[in-house]
Amino acid sequence: MISAIEEVTGPIAPPDEQAALRAVLRLNSLTKPPGSLGQLEALAVRLAGISKTEQPSYGTRTVVVMAADHGVCCEGVSAFPQEVTVQMAYNFLSGGAAVNVLARQAGASVQFVDIGIDAELEHPELINRKVRLGTGNMAAGPAMSREEALEAVLVGVRVAQEAVKSGTEILITGEMGIGNTTASAAILCALEGLSPEVAVGRGTGINDERLLYKIEVVERALRVNAPNPADPIDVLSKVGGLEIAGLAGLILGAAAARIPVILDGFISGAAALAAKAIAPESTAYMIASHVSNEQGHKLMLECLGLEALLDLGLRLGEGTGGVLSLHLIDAVNRIMTEMATFESAGVSGAEGK
Repeated sequence: MISAIEEVTGPIAPPDEQAALRAVLRLNSLTKPPGSLGQLEALAVRLAGISKTEQPSYGTRTVVVMAADHGVCCEGVSAFPQEVTVQMAYNFLSGGAAVNVLARQAGASVQFVDIGIDAELEHPELINRKVRLGTGNMAAGPAMSREEALEAVLVGVRVAQEAVKSGTEILITGEMGIGNTTASAAILCALEGLSPEVAVGRGTGINDERLLYKIEVVERALRVNAPNPADPIDVLSKVGGLEIAGLAGLILGAAAARIPVILDGFISGAAALAAKAIAPESTAYMIASHVSNEQGHKLMLECLGLEALLDLGLRLGEGTGGVLSLHLIDAVNRIMTEMATFESAGVSGAEGK
């Protein structure tokens, strides 16, 4: 299965520098002072390089919500019980979750993928790619086998490939799984050599006492499993989650297909760190939608070398921040296609000094 991942990551090409340069020239020709649109201009240049055109547009956009359960929930690390995962799954499938609402507003579709929920679901809209019924308790042993982690990554790759084949032009990462902030913090610690004190956050809103215990659980998981930071599959198998591994594959699949992938929050950030460790060139295709209120997310973005578009204090997950950033991407697309140039508007440009 390693060779299968290498087959995906091998074709990941760098962004098109010429398209990015053409985007810079166009931005500088528009009726505004150079650089006056700030991060929107940087985003326009990045998207141009990714999509190989200075005027990209993304008519078909897809949110992929990967869902799985976590055995570490038995340690009491979440404010919500594990059965909420399956209950929320049906909420997503019926269109009632926050990301469904925001996706409708942004003209995006939502795909819900069961990659490891600890129950058997049935629904006509469900994409069933279950690798196993939840992970094991990582505080007592590996979350899953190496083979299962590899399989989960490849599930994500195939979901990305299927979406692109169906016409998707931009992907947004989403997730659902009670306990997944614990696994994400452990991945951050393992891959970047950080202490749990700076990586572990409140997740679903736990109190101070439970936060201290959650830190201890992550410390124990790292001590018991000794994940190898030089081997991202080892990290995913020992302290990861099935949906996190799936999202890592989704990111790699998007990069291989040369389409942008919008990262949501903390859990998506953990998946992105794993994708970067597998294929560093994949970061060129990642767009950071927002900085989460979850402790550790800013550190993740720094490790990825990405700057978030939004800072709204979000900590819901699901892909909500990712979908909200689509409005900024639409704004960039319209600026690049509809805004007048100095020449076309008959406006005098700035003189060089």
